[in-house]
Amino acid sequence: MSTDAEMEQYGAAAIYLRKPERERIEAQTAPFDAKTAFFVTVPDEMYVKGKLTKKEGGKATVDTDGGKTVTVKEDEIFPRNPPKFDKMEDMAMMTHLNEPSVLFNLKERYASWMIYTYSGLFCVVVNPYKWLPVYDATCVGAYRGKKRIEAPPHIFSISDNAYQFMLTDRENQSVLITGESGAGKTVNTKRVIQYFATIAALGGKKAEPTPGKMQGSLEDQIVAANPLLEAYGNAKTVRNDNSSRFGKFIRIHFGTTGKLASADIETYLLEKSRVTFQLSAERSYHIFYQLMTGHKPELLEALLITTNPYDYPMVSQGEITVKSINDVEEFIATDTAIDILGFTAEEKLSIYKLTGAVMHHGNMKFKQKQREEQAEPDGTEVADKIAYLLGLNSADMLKALCYPRVKVGNEMVTKGQTVPQVNNAVSALCKSIYEKMFLWMVIRINEMLDTKQPRQFFIGVLDIAGFEIFDIKPLLKSAETEKELQNMKENYEKMQTDLAAALAKKKELEEKMVSMLQEKNDLQLQVAAVSSRENYILHL
Repeated sequence: MSTDAEMEQYGAAAIYLRKPERERIEAQTAPFDAKTAFFVTVPDEMYVKGKLTKKEGGKATVDTDGGKTVTVKEDEIFPRNPPKFDKMEDMAMMTHLNEPSVLFNLKERYASWMIYTYSGLFCVVVNPYKWLPVYDATCVGAYRGKKRIEAPPHIFSISDNAYQFMLTDRENQSVLITGESGAGKTVNTKRVIQYFATIAALGGKKAEPTPGKMQGSLEDQIVAANPLLEAYGNAKTVRNDNSSRFGKFIRIHFGTTGKLASADIETYLLEKSRVTFQLSAERSYHIFYQLMTGHKPELLEALLITTNPYDYPMVSQGEITVKSINDVEEFIATDTAIDILGFTAEEKLSIYKLTGAVMHHGNMKFKQKQREEQAEPDGTEVADKIAYLLGLNSADMLKALCYPRVKVGNEMVTKGQTVPQVNNAVSALCKSIYEKMFLWMVIRINEMLDTKQPRQFFIGVLDIAGFEIFDIKPLLKSAETEKELQNMKENYEKMQTDLAAALAKKKELEEKMVSMLQEKNDLQLQVAAVSSRENYILHL
């Protein structure tokens, strides 16, 4: 365990990573009676500390530290660990690894803002919902090259170990980040990427800004991909102000010496329904509200939009502002990220135009023709704006919505549409536009992150969308996520099985080789023996 002097290398982060020596010494000498120290189940507080006073007839009586006396079933009390295990950095080292011990340890560490705790091979993170100084350059440098047991728990330690294992074992590595919505997955994913980009940077001078070319170094671009994807893929939910509404798998590629070579991103399950519908306590994707801040007046004019979200029903069904998010600052970060990633000015404007067109879709109105069920446009002003932003002909677009052509047999037939059917078509169209735009951005980002440098290994970072089960759609998304995890587990187990089979085969071949060599030696001995009796053989 590091001394206070050794912890100084972590700078301001030290007090958030490991308890001081004085506290550790006090814990070693604190009085403790293992026979009477227990946790007891209490309805209002779940688990509390107490002293066992009596146990008989399957019942246990405990005097809690709060001054109450409770009698519960024997299976509702749990042995406590000695004080030296308080705020334990690796819970796998506890004497008693029961549920209350784990929860109490996490709670005590969280109370001291020690948000990272190991549990065997896993790193458990409790979201502090505030900024802590544990991610600066000093902290990155302090974790570099250290084994896990040589440093306090941290996402940087997990990252560095993956990097070192990759170099030592010459094999690809993966980091899985999962948890419920609001647990801090997105932030920790960014920290993992930050760590790899910092310790394995290519170095050298950054490229001069050229339209259509890479605007920053590779490490800058890898980091810059996050603000852009967050703007278009993150939104406020009931439980999380910045919830990722898609899953992503980021592969960071390295050369044979461990230098950063390139990166690529795969995305999964973008929540398209959020484009057209939000709950009252939620918000649509951040980019809509960033554009309406008015930070760039020329964009408002180019997109034919205002600064009032309530002018656009499709993005104002829930909340329009979030206390913890400054949309102006976030828009600046998004706009800068697009430049760093190397999108051309034309591509950037096209992205914004498509986003504006999606917003306008919610203002399209249709009415029913007299004495018919056929729908027709109720004015063309909004359709003209959308067509302009999409680069389409307004009349052709409205005709396709109201009179779609479908294939019947071998012929194309024009089909009539009712008002509800047209509204559904409009909703489906804008969701499809948004999804295709998002996927196109990912493709372009991957093209720009592909440096054509020689690559040997990669470290994959899987950031799964958060678990939220309060409605059918989040439930289905969570079920899909569980399926992904199951597939990963099955693939891992298959890989281990194949590896074991390969090792067994190798051992079998080695044994056969030894047997063949032995037979060869025996044959040579027999030939030598025959040669020594050569005269006798010839006489026969």
